[in-house]
Amino acid sequence: MRLGSGAFAACCVVIEVLGVALFLRGFFPAPVRSSSRAEQRAEPAAPEPSAGASSNWTKLPPPLFKKVVIMLIDGLRDDFVFGSKGVKFMPYTTYLVEKGASHSFVAEAKLPTVTMPRIKALMTGSLPGFIDVVRNLNSPELLEDNVITQAKAAGKRIIFYGDETWVKLFPKHFVEYDGTTSFFVSDYTEVDDNVTRHLDKVLKRGDWDVLILHYLGLDHIGHVSGPSSPLIGHKLREMDSILMKIHTSLLSEERETLVPNLLVLCGDHGMSETGGHGASSMEELNTALILISSAFERKPGDIRRPKHVQQTDLAATLAIGLGLPIPGNSVGSLLFPTVEGRPVREQLRFLHLNAVQLSKLLQENVPSYEKAGTRSGDGLFLNGSLPAHTAAVFPSQVLSLLLLSIPEALSNKAELEVPLWSPVFSLLFYLTLLVLSALHVIVCTSAESSCYFCGLSWLTAGGVMVLVSALLCAVVSALAKTFGDGKFLSKNSAHPKPRWSELDVLILLGTMGHVLSLGASSFIEEEHQTWYFLINTLCLALCHEIYRNCLLRDDSEPQQCPHVEEEFIRTAAALQDRSTGCDTLEPHGVSRSLTSLDTLRGYEKWMVLASPWVILTCCRLLRSLNQTGVQWAHRPDLGHWLTSSDHKAELSVLTALSLIVIFALVQRKCSLTSKVALALGLLGVYCYRAAIGNVLFPWQQDSKDISKGVIEARFVHVFVLGILFTGTKDLLKSQVIATDVTIKTVGLWEIYSGLVLLAALLFRPHNLPVLVFSLLIQTIMTKFIWKPLRHDAAEITIMHYWFGQAFFYFQGNSNNIATVDISAGFVGLDTYIEVPAVFLTAFATFAGPVLWASHLVSFLSSETSSGSALSHACFCYALICSFPVSAYIILVTSLRYHLFIWSVFSPKLLYEGMHILITAAICVFFTAMDQTNTKS
Repeated sequence: MRLGSGAFAACCVVIEVLGVALFLRGFFPAPVRSSSRAEQRAEPAAPEPSAGASSNWTKLPPPLFKKVVIMLIDGLRDDFVFGSKGVKFMPYTTYLVEKGASHSFVAEAKLPTVTMPRIKALMTGSLPGFIDVVRNLNSPELLEDNVITQAKAAGKRIIFYGDETWVKLFPKHFVEYDGTTSFFVSDYTEVDDNVTRHLDKVLKRGDWDVLILHYLGLDHIGHVSGPSSPLIGHKLREMDSILMKIHTSLLSEERETLVPNLLVLCGDHGMSETGGHGASSMEELNTALILISSAFERKPGDIRRPKHVQQTDLAATLAIGLGLPIPGNSVGSLLFPTVEGRPVREQLRFLHLNAVQLSKLLQENVPSYEKAGTRSGDGLFLNGSLPAHTAAVFPSQVLSLLLLSIPEALSNKAELEVPLWSPVFSLLFYLTLLVLSALHVIVCTSAESSCYFCGLSWLTAGGVMVLVSALLCAVVSALAKTFGDGKFLSKNSAHPKPRWSELDVLILLGTMGHVLSLGASSFIEEEHQTWYFLINTLCLALCHEIYRNCLLRDDSEPQQCPHVEEEFIRTAAALQDRSTGCDTLEPHGVSRSLTSLDTLRGYEKWMVLASPWVILTCCRLLRSLNQTGVQWAHRPDLGHWLTSSDHKAELSVLTALSLIVIFALVQRKCSLTSKVALALGLLGVYCYRAAIGNVLFPWQQDSKDISKGVIEARFVHVFVLGILFTGTKDLLKSQVIATDVTIKTVGLWEIYSGLVLLAALLFRPHNLPVLVFSLLIQTIMTKFIWKPLRHDAAEITIMHYWFGQAFFYFQGNSNNIATVDISAGFVGLDTYIEVPAVFLTAFATFAGPVLWASHLVSFLSSETSSGSALSHACFCYALICSFPVSAYIILVTSLRYHLFIWSVFSPKLLYEGMHILITAAICVFFTAMDQTNTKS
């Protein structure tokens, strides 16, 4: 069966997406917990020591507190309470910390530092698996032993207000609750007002034992404006007043009952310097934890400085305080300062209960540790390692198939033969499928084995085995054909003696070097440095190529442009077979004149000579805009300077100029209707940023009258959809009028323009120069590098990919989760809607690669007369994207016991999974455009 190069590449990448998804599901399984907890509850709480028959140590102690109020402030990092901001904005809390009846701690969270796993850690005392960073989007019911379930079983009445994640984790546990969505980060007022409005009534009632309040506003401000925003101070002051109200109410109740209550102020995670969270920086890990009770009376002169503890210690402490069994999987220790005021015998009793629980947990998990080679809670368990290894075969097979298909895929015909129905293929397929089926039956019927595949339906597992067998047979067939024909590593089969230029060697070595660098944790943390180095080296190589062709003479004659000799050979081949063509860069309708760079005169020649240095200057300026990575992320950059409240006027001017330049660079190929829509849309972008207080209008003195900007953002969304609709209409129209290539060219550029407008809306104002420089570099390379130097489609594709990756990091992104700007997912939304929120967040994060890929399609469709250019580009794009993904999966599998597997390698793995999914969508778009070219 014959397939075009683009269609073949798209199919391979789609299969690779399935393989990567299966690998991720095996690599990040749900944590395995002890199933014997129900039996444990029936046993004595602790073995009785040799103290006589009258000992009561086998019984649970009575509660230390009558009522417990947990006030959880999302994103409350430790310096917000114990630092200068706490002194300034939280005076009552500061008083309690320094002089009141309280114990203060700096609680260290563990990865991943997102809300749902941190709630699990607080209530279970265990370490959630890394996969919870994904499950955080839609939290399942928590079946693991925890304080909330124990309290409900003991008959305690629990009331909850706040983040609805609690309601999803603990359904039917609360006698009263009011949940609010945690993902609508643009709202930092109503989301907290909906919690506070219940306080006056509930504090006067006596029909509850545990009250849980989860405030989201502080975290939302961090996501939108960062930790240095003046809104942080206002929110801390609001939280301080709420804490004072709760504490005062509890104290007044204690005067009547003479039984102490407990007020817990804590955070689930911290906040990075950019306002995000999810990674392992100290700002994200360290949270404030304050236990307030009249039982913690302080003597004069008693100075209690915040001690460093683990976040998981709270579960054991709450269980002891409420007179409940400590959760069975808790790895935390009792916060001993909370029981220091009790008699020594009671202190020993509490410590004994904690020690016995930890001893049981150790006994249950040591055998599994020796058998599986990992710890409970890490995420890579016995039932996950086998599917992870098996699923790693998928990307490797796809990569091998793409590599072996290079000679045919990059030929002038851009087609290749896939021998799916040959007898040898069929025999090998059935034998492989038989062996895999036998192994599957043996593993799943073994009493001592556990595998993720065994939990799948036979239909699903059979489909996986069929796909693995088919890919293996395809690889073997391609291997035999490639080495049998002797065409391996031939860049173009039409060229009798393939020649590798210096640029080709650079591209090959750069790609290999980048893949090898992924085996080191430091290179992953600072991957942006790799891409900055590669594009700078690429610019220098282009500079060398330009100067060599423009300035060097041989016998006083100008040398030919690069690939001239190759073009003659390709042209001759095209004349022999008119059904084939080459992917030279020539405008439609223009004859292929093989001119030299020396024919350029005046302005154009000087621009060609200066273009690499202009691009290098742009890249250097962009590096100063956002510090990213780990080692230097804390250093000040231009972005921090612009986003400070003291420089709002400068940011406003920069934003206006950036939007004007964006319009000037994009409108040149648009239709009149799209130009008007683009201009109005960019004006709406500025109005949106002014509405939410990021920038100012000239007549505006301050930003007091700020809003969510929903109307302004929707105004822009309308023009984005209008431009995309116009472009799509032109593409469909080009199918009818096959001879008019201009319609298709305009349609593709309008789709690209719509994506640019959407990026301008989602980018934060200080990041708009990233979009400007991206468009500027694309314009310069199109006019003064790719056209004059006549690079082929493969080289242009890889250059687009390299620059797309570099601009991913120019945006301020990195390989940790904290740099994901989730506020972009709620631009134009007044409530949480999952599909558009996820799409907008993903687009804003990967805008660099997406825009450069979109520009590649538009450029090749408008500047080449060859029907194979898009096929070659699609194949090269799939290959260059599959290479690091496949290699990284193999590396991660071999490094699964590495010290930084969860803090460094796993977040990068999630990024790679998202990247290959976007690549699949891009390749499908490439293929669709290629089919349009074929019909035309």
